[in-house]
Amino acid sequence: MIFAKQAMLSTGWAQNVRLTVNSGVITAVDADQTSQPGDVIVDTLLPALANLHSHSFQRAMAGMTEYRMAGKDSFWTWRDLMYRFTAHLTPEHIEAIAAFVFLEMQEAGYASVGEFHYIHHQPGGTPYDDLGELSSRIAAAAAITGIGLTHLPVLYTYGGAGQVALEPGQARFGNSVDRFNELVACAQRAVSKLPADCRVGIAPHSLRATSPDDLAAVLRAHPAGPTHIHIAEQPKEVADISAWLGARPVEWLLDNVDVTNDWCLIHATHMTTGETRDMARSGAVAGLCPITEANLGDGPFNGPAYLEAGGAFGIGSDSNVLISLTEELRTLEYSQRLRDVARNVMVVGEGSVGEVLYTGAARGGAQALGRASGEIAVGQLADLVAIDSADPALCALPTHQLLDGLVFAAKDRIVTDVWSAGRHAVKGGRHVQRDQIVDGYRSAMQSLMASL
Repeated sequence: MIFAKQAMLSTGWAQNVRLTVNSGVITAVDADQTSQPGDVIVDTLLPALANLHSHSFQRAMAGMTEYRMAGKDSFWTWRDLMYRFTAHLTPEHIEAIAAFVFLEMQEAGYASVGEFHYIHHQPGGTPYDDLGELSSRIAAAAAITGIGLTHLPVLYTYGGAGQVALEPGQARFGNSVDRFNELVACAQRAVSKLPADCRVGIAPHSLRATSPDDLAAVLRAHPAGPTHIHIAEQPKEVADISAWLGARPVEWLLDNVDVTNDWCLIHATHMTTGETRDMARSGAVAGLCPITEANLGDGPFNGPAYLEAGGAFGIGSDSNVLISLTEELRTLEYSQRLRDVARNVMVVGEGSVGEVLYTGAARGGAQALGRASGEIAVGQLADLVAIDSADPALCALPTHQLLDGLVFAAKDRIVTDVWSAGRHAVKGGRHVQRDQIVDGYRSAMQSLMASL
């Protein structure tokens, strides 16, 4: 039983709410109640967001790529540095980093994660004896943290548009379609040992890393469930795909693939107005990663046109250079303001920008990960976050402005409790396994730095 002084339910704000949770699912929601002995008592209860796009290993690179070298720095120069970094990662490193990342996500208020996992093999590209070794490591990290995992093994077959060969730095990622299907089966066995809310989807890395025939074959083999893909992140990517396939990436995907509400299109930064509207109407989720998109110089998403067309969106921490739920949401809005030289952009008509951003990301993130969550209602997973409305960032605000304060004025310290499908992972602002996980991360970093 959870008792909240106030809670944002699927029907709106309510006071003095008692929730009953059984087997990770909300089975009763009652307002205007009094707390009972044994209740977990919190201040303000919200549906917790899903972090829909993460490459957990990149967290260990944070701060290592912010030195400008001769010439123009770009996403592509950053990518070269990232490839060199991956050559030093062991399975033990990957597990320890992922556990720390998942802990940080939960302490920031996320209840679940979509791990877009593309390091599969040993340095040089030789598979491990267990093809799913590194997927098993991600599952182990989810087990110790209790986060809700949607694991997304990545198909990465080619080094660039036009089916060019993999570069040496990409060798750890590469799979044929047949071996990828074996890898997905291995991942499913690993994730089957986790709680029932965890699952496996697929992630064709990008149009440039696959081919039309391979993409079609993978989709035939995995016709249902979450399907994520990087799309239109960089102008060079758009130009390369256009030259190869005769259409822009989003345009080509929507014209040639049955994109449905199982899909999540990551970034989708460089789209025409027509592509933006067509993507919104497809039912797919736009997977937006504003901090990483700013860090890599990707550019801003076309938010106003997408929302006007009814598009669904969620947020992810991608490179994990900074894991902050509040910062992701406000960076999304601020990127639109800077481009349009306007205020309060990510809302159609009139209304609270903070509420649109928070509730939209809650629904879209849940859809992208295939989770029955994103709102507080009977039958939904108990993916919940409690915040402290007495925090100085919020104490002057009435209830109807709390989400504006959360998004634009608060820091993640405002989070007091997080439940992932009913697993009470964060208590008093601290993950229940913090000491063990942080010690493991520090040890892994010492080993990793010694090898660089």
